[in-house]
Amino acid sequence: MKRVKVFRIGLLILLSLAGGSAASAQVPKDDSEMEFGPVVRAYLGYLRNEQEVVDDRASRHEINRSYYRRNSNRIRALRQMAIRIVEETGNDYLPELEAAAPDEFKNLFESPPKPGTFQPGDVLNNTFRFLGMVRAGEIFYLFARLDPYEQAELMQRQKDKGNDRAQSTGAEAAKTSTPPPAPANAVDTTRPRRVSVP
Repeated sequence: MKRVKVFRIGLLILLSLAGGSAASAQVPKDDSEMEFGPVVRAYLGYLRNEQEVVDDRASRHEINRSYYRRNSNRIRALRQMAIRIVEETGNDYLPELEAAAPDEFKNLFESPPKPGTFQPGDVLNNTFRFLGMVRAGEIFYLFARLDPYEQAELMQRQKDKGNDRAQSTGAEAAKTSTPPPAPANAVDTTRPRRVSVP
């Protein structure tokens, strides 16, 4: 009987310790992340996990030093941009972010644009919106991938602009190529319609 009581008390202590550690695992590790909503905290947690993977691969000598440095800097740049977006908008939403060094533009674009030729807010290839440049050890250009609805809306606007231009140039061409007025004594002549019998 005494053994059963000791066993139950020991089991109760063990379960309370396990429950406490499981509850503490649910809390974000960084107190500064508590100001963000669940979506942003999840993204920042994802970036933290990516850094752990890079650190682990480096510790096992699976990657070289320059690869480690570039990916760590990229993760830092993505984190900075994510926090900047949330602080500016106040929304618990992040677009799909891409960070690329200038020599990596060929991975994102068929014909890579020259760095510095675009401004924040510019849309490139109807696919990416340029968000800005972040210096995190090296320079990264950050882009938000447009969702399919934004892409469709952008293409429709471009199509409408093209139609408006075509109509305005067509109207101008019609104005410039109007035939000269007929003389006052001219008579309109029409040809009778041909009717065929089956």
